[in-house]
Amino acid sequence: MVITVSLALLLFVIVIALKRNGSVTTVSALACTAFGFALASTGLAPAISAVLGALADLFSRT
Repeated sequence: MVITVSLALLLFVIVIALKRNGSVTTVSALACTAFGFALASTGLAPAISAVLGALADLFSRT
């Protein structure tokens, strides 16, 4: 749970930074958010979570 919240916060900060930079419009940020919610309800969600968990373990060890 802590990793999920941390990842969500990190991605939120990245989106805000890109939005302020002008690289991302509000509509595209909302579309990416909607895509993330849709992707979370597919069969790929467990695999994505496993990869993100493995990456978190890898970075936490170094």
